[in-house]
Amino acid sequence: MTPQPAPVPMKPAAKVPEKIMAPSSGPTSLARNSKEYRKDAAGHLYGMHAHRIYKGRMPPMLEAVGVLNVDIDQKGSVKAVNWMRAPKHVPHVMAEIERMVKASAPYPVPKHMSQVTYTDVWLWHKSGKFQLDTLTEGQD
Repeated sequence: MTPQPAPVPMKPAAKVPEKIMAPSSGPTSLARNSKEYRKDAAGHLYGMHAHRIYKGRMPPMLEAVGVLNVDIDQKGSVKAVNWMRAPKHVPHVMAEIERMVKASAPYPVPKHMSQVTYTDVWLWHKSGKFQLDTLTEGQD
């Protein structure tokens, strides 16, 4: 009979670290009310649609001016858009603004609020470019 080799001691299995869930990497708003949040939302929209921002002062005659309320939840999702003053004479502009607002989600997460409804005025040029009243460069 041949002698059996001595058993090789096994190393204990390496402990696999648990997956750490990172917090949302999206933008966060430190706004404490809707007026402060409006600035964060406007900056976010400008960043998402930089190529559509009208540069300089807006001309005196615009294709549309509309006032829009946007409901944002605690995750930055758009829950609703409601026109306070709708530019009904240009339904294609209304549809485009609503599309842009929804496509820009997620918005900055309102850290100090469970949800927020902010209001902004859309200044729409016939070229399809726009400014928001919050960040406007003025109008001639």
